[in-house]
Amino acid sequence: MWKCPKCGREFKHTNQSHYCGGKPHNIDEYIEAQDEDKRADLRQMRQIIRAAIPDAQERISWSMPTFWKQHNICHFAASKNHIGFYPGPEAVEYFAGQLAEYKTSKGTIRIPYGKIDRELVFQIAKWCGETGHHV
Repeated sequence: MWKCPKCGREFKHTNQSHYCGGKPHNIDEYIEAQDEDKRADLRQMRQIIRAAIPDAQERISWSMPTFWKQHNICHFAASKNHIGFYPGPEAVEYFAGQLAEYKTSKGTIRIPYGKIDRELVFQIAKWCGETGHHV
């Protein structure tokens, strides 16, 4: 077991990525709580998704930055080596041909830090917002 020196929570894996402290109230708090070297990419993800679905509200849901319009449209979150982008299984399946360079699983795209494809993230988020798709 590994105990975080900042918040005291215990985890199975050493240096496991997590949110220290109380639950963030908004996306700004979420990003500021992450390691400094990850913040620029997290801000970029937020900017891209906001541009793709400008009428969505920003929220924290499931302790992750979330874009919402009558339901959760998509989420993103910081992990140790990547940003988890959660547009849902239908989006991952629909864009599978363009996601070959990323690790994916049901509803999840793992985007390594420093390798955000702005246009692809924009297209996926826009598709999710336009199709009424939700996660």
